[in-house]
Amino acid sequence: MAYIHDLRQKVGHTPLIMTSASGALVENGRILLQERADTGDWGFPGGYMEYGDTFKQTVVREFLEDAGIAVTPVKLLAIQDDDFYTYPNGDAVQPVNAFYLVERVHDRQQTPKASETLTTKFFAPTEAPHFFNQQHAKMWQLVVATLAQ
Repeated sequence: MAYIHDLRQKVGHTPLIMTSASGALVENGRILLQERADTGDWGFPGGYMEYGDTFKQTVVREFLEDAGIAVTPVKLLAIQDDDFYTYPNGDAVQPVNAFYLVERVHDRQQTPKASETLTTKFFAPTEAPHFFNQQHAKMWQLVVATLAQ
């Protein structure tokens, strides 16, 4: 997060193209989501790349921070580049997101970062909650379609 903080110190709220990665963990036909601390809305665990990271490294790091679960990416589901979002603090972004299907590495779990996650919960494909933004709603539809195959 230091990279993004340092960048924002220089450019303020200027719209930025930001690279990110997120993941869908599906267990027993249910999809894991995080309730975000910044908005109270739901979304897939994930976040922005740090300088030098790959998309795969980013989804592993961010999933552990956001959900407290160690995962490994098993399938790239989509590269998303057509969404725009303005955060509550005024930061505007066009997130270019690599969205992965992930698997849990082991049963141990740690506490997610309280500054990012209020809670995590598994949802049935028919239980779509209120999503953080349009990109997360599209990811949900993609996962649901993948499960239906």
